[in-house]
Amino acid sequence: MKKFVAAILLSFLVGQVTAQNAPKNFKNPILPGFYPDPSICRVGDTYYMVNSSFEWYPGLPIHRSKDLVNWEKIGYGLHRPDQIVYKDGLDNSLGIFAPSIRYHNGTFYIITTMVGQKGNFIITAKDPAGPWSDPMWIENAPGIDPSLFWDEDGRCYYTGAGVVDGTQKEWPGKNGVWMQEIDPDKGILIGEKKQLTYGHASNARWAEGPHLYKINGDYLLLIGEGGTGEYHAVTVFNSKNLWGPYIPNHANPVMTHRHLGQTHVIGQTGHADLVQTQNGDWWSVMLAKRKVDGYITLARETFLAKVLMTEQESGITPIFNPGIGLLQFEQERPDLSWTPVSKVKEHDDFSGETLDLEWNFLRSPRSKWYELKDGELEIQLRPETVTELVNPSFIARRTRHHNYTASTKLNFKTNKDNEKAGLVIYRRHGNNYQLLKGKNSIVLIKAFQEGNKGNFEPQIIANIPYKNKEVVLKAKVEGIKVQFFYGEDKNSLKPIGDIQDYTLISDEVAQRFNGVYTGIYATSTGQRSRRIATFDWFVMKGD
Repeated sequence: MKKFVAAILLSFLVGQVTAQNAPKNFKNPILPGFYPDPSICRVGDTYYMVNSSFEWYPGLPIHRSKDLVNWEKIGYGLHRPDQIVYKDGLDNSLGIFAPSIRYHNGTFYIITTMVGQKGNFIITAKDPAGPWSDPMWIENAPGIDPSLFWDEDGRCYYTGAGVVDGTQKEWPGKNGVWMQEIDPDKGILIGEKKQLTYGHASNARWAEGPHLYKINGDYLLLIGEGGTGEYHAVTVFNSKNLWGPYIPNHANPVMTHRHLGQTHVIGQTGHADLVQTQNGDWWSVMLAKRKVDGYITLARETFLAKVLMTEQESGITPIFNPGIGLLQFEQERPDLSWTPVSKVKEHDDFSGETLDLEWNFLRSPRSKWYELKDGELEIQLRPETVTELVNPSFIARRTRHHNYTASTKLNFKTNKDNEKAGLVIYRRHGNNYQLLKGKNSIVLIKAFQEGNKGNFEPQIIANIPYKNKEVVLKAKVEGIKVQFFYGEDKNSLKPIGDIQDYTLISDEVAQRFNGVYTGIYATSTGQRSRRIATFDWFVMKGD
């Protein structure tokens, strides 16, 4: 009994301390780094969010929060290599596009698109941490960005981005949103398709990312349009009836930074989703980009904005960040109990039985070429390289800061010129830096595919003699510059090569949709090998 009372008292005291330490404001982005196309749902007092992942595996990262600000990664929707095979040749920025996460009658649903392979599918789970089901592929579902909506009668509806009435080429970039009833537990579309909109503007480009809501008896269709770039925007449409017509709201665009120009510190806002708290307040998650020294080096990140749901002439009208109308780096946090979570691990000593959830692979591994053993990570050298569209022996983590350091301790020795292992900063197969230990040297390599087209030859920036078996490798990023280092231990590091141009991995140079990763790598460069590269630890820390 005394232990029970003590536990209750401790819980009360922890709650009191947490409440006292709760900040008034929160800071954006709530998910820094490569977390585009967020979708959110609430179950009770808990919120769940999923993001796009493109060619990276595991796919569909899932986070959980109690307060909409502190988010903990709990798993992935695609977490088994046999759920979907990300085939060799799957191009940069193809793969898993914008998902939606919804909850209905005890089941979580994620619906999304595998671009470059089989199209749209649904996976389900009772626990969002997993396991998730095998995909249910949806036949005759053209386009991307699908979402699910349950009406009050329990029937479910599919909304997707695409034009289904044959008018695709009326103007450049024309796209739209269509709807059809669906059996979400079988992945089968029912009845007829109906085109709901082509976007708010008369010549709207790339209407996409639809989400449908029923608020105060009326239907609200929220979409993104303008393309996921400078002209990105959030627009809404109102209807008294499920099947429309959906009339553009007079307040459109309800959220955009397109009018601020390319120099504004937050830009390219769009692809939003809405959630109502248990207190009745509305909030929105959406993607946006931050610049450093004029460049975007963290790709699309997840931001949070307050929404006031109003009744206006057009009907239900969401007002984003009332009185401001723009995304903010800092603002008053939601009226929810402050619930901190463990920070993302900066130092990984590989002492666990499984890889930390922060680690990802390029495309899906079809064999186990790595092993956690005795507090180290062993990676098998294989013929594949990071400059090919394959699954190389590369394990990496999202970069989350404009200024950061990444370092690792490597134990590796070879007598062959083709065998190398080390540290890689990666945006795409044609845009990356490689700091590698080879036969008798440390080499810094730059891969740059100009215009993202045609053949390219990785360039050796520096080659320094080095014969020790152990080496510490480090990259220090400051804005748009990066300096690489090597040494026998972390206290005796020397620079290798000059300061390099980090804009190599920026949106402006690399383009497309994916993000920047830094991690550890081993290759036998086109030849078979039995050699192992052993990594003792890895650290990635924001400055």
